[in-house]
Amino acid sequence: MAKHQMLVIKEAAITNNCPECFNQELKLSFYQKHVKTLFYHKITNEVTSEIKCKKCFSIIYPVNWTTDIERVYEYYRKLVEPKKSTIKFTALFYIIILLVIGLVAGGVYLVKEGMI
Repeated sequence: MAKHQMLVIKEAAITNNCPECFNQELKLSFYQKHVKTLFYHKITNEVTSEIKCKKCFSIIYPVNWTTDIERVYEYYRKLVEPKKSTIKFTALFYIIILLVIGLVAGGVYLVKEGMI
């Protein structure tokens, strides 16, 4: 079963007003999606973001953004450098591949020798 994780690639404290409580402590976070299974670990190109108030802990959705928040968001979005999309296979994957190759080679050997 695949395990999806959103790992933080950049966080920034911004001083714009919260639309809910008018506090000036907001946190902007950018996340990149990682998928882990028994056979591989994949880093995807999918990058998401979230703006959260540090006082009232509410998530500020784009509908509630002011023009100041939009400008700050665009600035930080340009600074974000996500990791390259890669896939790394685990040791279990390589062990299974080697076992399959060994079984096929053994079967071919037995057929060539006339034992089967």
